[in-house]
Amino acid sequence: MFHSAENQDKSNDDGKKKMMHREIEKKRRQEMAALYASLRSVLPLEYIKGKRSLAEHMNEAVNYIKHLQTRIKVLGRRRDELKIGTSSLPSLSASSSTSSTSPRVAVHPCFGGVEIVISRGGSVEQGLVLSRLLKILLGQGLTVISCATTQVNERLVYTIQSEVSDPAWGDFSGLQQILTESLTRFSN
Repeated sequence: MFHSAENQDKSNDDGKKKMMHREIEKKRRQEMAALYASLRSVLPLEYIKGKRSLAEHMNEAVNYIKHLQTRIKVLGRRRDELKIGTSSLPSLSASSSTSSTSPRVAVHPCFGGVEIVISRGGSVEQGLVLSRLLKILLGQGLTVISCATTQVNERLVYTIQSEVSDPAWGDFSGLQQILTESLTRFSN
């Protein structure tokens, strides 16, 4: 009798352990399913489209993370280049409160091209000057990719990104001089 009660207690303990193990495993699977669904919701559609297995989704998540890391590095370098570009523009913020019309030009290399930052007195209505500047850049063999105009106090700041068609081109100071002279002529 003693053995049968002991066996029964042992089988009850085993049953409780199995039940607890099942519950723990069930919760773990539910948590993993929720985490997996969360991961899928973060991934862009092109990374998971046509892929059905968990392993494929995990592999694409790794690829997406690598893609994001690369983009962060590229954007960080671009940010640093832009910081250098604006800091080398001669005291734009200090003299922007004056309505001086003397133009200032900074030309910098950037990602297979040239970034030009021009600061000059004037109003946004003087778009003819920008049109002439873009013609000069085209004449120098540059292809304009983007152009942004910002008004800072009494000054206009043009930021122009362009590509260079000739890889050997590198006359940054010459371009800066041409643009400065042209802007001075336009202002008079």
